[in-house]
Amino acid sequence: MTNYTIRDEIREYWSLRAATFDEQVGHEIFSEEERQAWRALFLRHLGPGEGLRALDLASGTGVVSHLLDGLGFDVTGLDWSEPMLSRARAKAASRGAKIRFVMGDAERTLEQPGSYDVIVTRHLVWTLVDPKAAFREWHSLLKPGGRVLIMDGDFVSNTFVKRMIQLIERLTGRSVASPHRPDAMREAHERILQQVYFSRGARSSEVANLLRDAGFTHIEIDQDLSRIHRQQARNLPFFKALERQTQHRYAIVATKPA
Repeated sequence: MTNYTIRDEIREYWSLRAATFDEQVGHEIFSEEERQAWRALFLRHLGPGEGLRALDLASGTGVVSHLLDGLGFDVTGLDWSEPMLSRARAKAASRGAKIRFVMGDAERTLEQPGSYDVIVTRHLVWTLVDPKAAFREWHSLLKPGGRVLIMDGDFVSNTFVKRMIQLIERLTGRSVASPHRPDAMREAHERILQQVYFSRGARSSEVANLLRDAGFTHIEIDQDLSRIHRQQARNLPFFKALERQTQHRYAIVATKPA
C-alpha cells in the first residue's frame, strides 16, 4: 500500500526537470527581443506594477517572476519543487532581485486570502488535477478588482503539422521536433498527461468557462502571441518552431469583481 499520488508524481517530474529547465526555449528567455515581447503582453493585460502585489504560480526557476519584478510588481513566486526553488533563489540573488520564493501547491497555496492584486501562471493549467478547486483558490487570493493572467495551450490535440512531423520521424527514424528527454522522462510525462483534468488538451474556451464558474468576470482570450513565437523560433529547429506557431496557445485574463 502506498500514498504516492499523481500530485507527488507531478512534483517529482518537475524536480527532475529542474536541472535542464533553463536550457529550453519556452522556459527561459534567450533574447532581449523575446523579453520585450513578454513585457508587452504583461503590460497589455496587467499594466505597470508599481505598488501592486503579484503571485507567480508554479514559478519554476523564476523566469516569469523576474519579468513581473522588472515591471515594478512586488513578486512572490510559488512552486512545490525544491530544486526549482533553489535555482530560482540563486538566480534572484545573482541579479539582486527582491523576489520572495515559497514552497506550495498551486491548487492549495496556503497564502493569505485577498492578499494579491495579480496572479500569473505560465504552462501550469494543463497540469492541474483539479482546476475547479484551483480557480476558486486563486479567486480567493485576489483582492477585489484583482486579475489573473493565464498563459497556456493545448499541447495534446493533433494538428496537420503535428501529424506531418510524426510521419517524418517515422520515415527517417530520428526526432525533428520532439523534446530530447530520456525515455523514462517521456514515459512519466505521458503517464501524468493521462491523469490530469485536461488530458485531452487545455482549450481556452473550457478554461474560460471554469474561470467563470469560479466567480471571475471580464474574461478575455488573447491568441495573438505571434510576437513571442517569432522570437522563440529563432532558437528552435524549423519543425519545432512550426509546430509551436500552429498550436492552440493563448493568454487569458480574468477579473475578480470589485
